[in-house]
Amino acid sequence: MAKILVTGACGLMGEKVCSGLLKRDNNEIIGTDTKSSTYNEGKERYTFVSAGTRDRAVFEDLFKNEDIDILVHCAYTADNDLKDIITENDIKESAIYDDYLYTLAVSSGIKKAILISTSQVYEFPKSREPIRETDRLKLDSNYAKLKRKAEEKFGEAIKSNPEVIGAALRVAPIYTSDFSDNLLAKIYDPETDGLFVYYSGDYGFQFCCLHNLVEFIMCYVKYAEDRTYSGLYNIADNNICSAREIISYARARKTYGPAVQRNVGKDKMKNLIGRLTSKGDQKTNYRYNDMD
Repeated sequence: MAKILVTGACGLMGEKVCSGLLKRDNNEIIGTDTKSSTYNEGKERYTFVSAGTRDRAVFEDLFKNEDIDILVHCAYTADNDLKDIITENDIKESAIYDDYLYTLAVSSGIKKAILISTSQVYEFPKSREPIRETDRLKLDSNYAKLKRKAEEKFGEAIKSNPEVIGAALRVAPIYTSDFSDNLLAKIYDPETDGLFVYYSGDYGFQFCCLHNLVEFIMCYVKYAEDRTYSGLYNIADNNICSAREIISYARARKTYGPAVQRNVGKDKMKNLIGRLTSKGDQKTNYRYNDMD
């Protein structure tokens, strides 16, 4: 049995993380977020506390009085409930949160800490090879910068206390049976408000089913026994998801009509011109997809 603090507990990821941890080993969960949700409300061993990025006093009180064993940070830096546009102010707000949260957690005597980051910090792979933890970083977007800064603060805090086991999870774009925004973003054209595909759609993308992420967190909480488990982890499904599969998924649910077959060469040139003249969408849009 462990007492676990989950930030962002009422977001898409946080709700499922809390639910999974509640089902295993009689864990006690304290969930924080700016607003509550009904997903885990009323469940035994679950407590909700209202707290946002600026509520340092609330977290000071929690770490001082609750004997928290484990921190799972799903909040500001890792929440699919974020608006699509990530501003410079969002990066600053996240940094304020990270500046004190990890320090409070590590100094309070917790045993483990988990930060949910993103695979978007990597350079986009040119092949179907899986992304590896040692691959080149390329912080093209505000979202990637926000999460990379969170990783750096998290790493500093973990290193300051050799008793704490810590993992930063670089998670591929999340989806569930009810949440397909990240899937569709890869083949969605906002100019025509429709789907598109190159060739027959056999090329693919790396995603992560939310339940796979939850399962990893549950296993890490239970089985990570010493500092050899500390470090970076890439979290994704085993198999690549093809563009054709995404289109079939959308059609089955009548999300969109027919997909347009587009010209690769023309789109590459368009992307190049766009990068030379304006990087607005690529820099700020959370789900921006550069097909080049």
